Amino acid sequence: MNGFKKVLDSSIQGVPGEEEGKGGSEFASGGSWVARAVTFLMVLAVLVALASFASQWKKGVVVRGFIVDGASIISDGEILSRINVFKGRNLQNLDTEELKKRIMTVPYLRYAEIGKELNGIVRVKVFEREPVAVTVFDGQNMALDGEGFLLPEKHNAGARRGVPLLKISGITRLSIAENGLRQLDRRDVALIREFLEVLSQTEYARLLIGELHLAGNNMAWCLTAQSPARFIVGNDGNYKEKLKKFEIFWQKVVSKKGFDAYETVDLRFKERIFTRDSLSSVVLQNVSL
Repeated sequence: MNGFKKVLDSSIQGVPGEEEGKGGSEFASGGSWVARAVTFLMVLAVLVALASFASQWKKGVVVRGFIVDGASIISDGEILSRINVFKGRNLQNLDTEELKKRIMTVPYLRYAEIGKELNGIVRVKVFEREPVAVTVFDGQNMALDGEGFLLPEKHNAGARRGVPLLKISGITRLSIAENGLRQLDRRDVALIREFLEVLSQTEYARLLIGELHLAGNNMAWCLTAQSPARFIVGNDGNYKEKLKKFEIFWQKVVSKKGFDAYETVDLRFKERIFTRDSLSSVVLQNVSL
């Protein structure tokens, strides 16, 4: 009996102990959760307060000035004269699209990116149109970019190339683009770009040829400064072969017969060069290629 009583007492006494342990653990866990929740709410309140303060602060920032990056052909003044009217306005409410619309009237400006800085400075990054050739149109000296847009001539426009830009003549097909600039017909643009690319890779032709004349009926021709002869290259491409024939003909024939010997030199035919000399007689030149 005494043994049975001891076991019973032990069992009865052990039950409250276990319940107390569990209750203490649950209380500690609950307290930890409450602490985390309070900390989260405090952090959230601080963030909301900071966001509200930042929003109010930004509303008070005005445009203090402009910085132009990336301009070499365009002067900073050409950009600033169009946007200085925005100085002093609220920075947050500044319409960058309206600002961009104003400066896109600069002919040499191809694209612009505009960014606002928290100190009230507006940074304008410009991407310029690069002239690849020059021309005379309506009695005015103009430049041409790679997309065929006519641009006012600038003395510093071709300085980076180190050599004079090719002159383009015979321009007849023009349209007015969305930006208000006059633009050559896409067929003429494609011809000029292909010719310029091949010409830049030649050894001698790029040093001699100074003008490309656009003409219909596959009769586009080029000129050199040394000779009055028109070298017909056509409108149908394959300028690599034609300019190679030009170089060979110049070295083997023109250098011997003289610069004024020919009126026209036709480079369009495969392995043959047809010429018309100054006396208007047609001669077939057998030049070894």
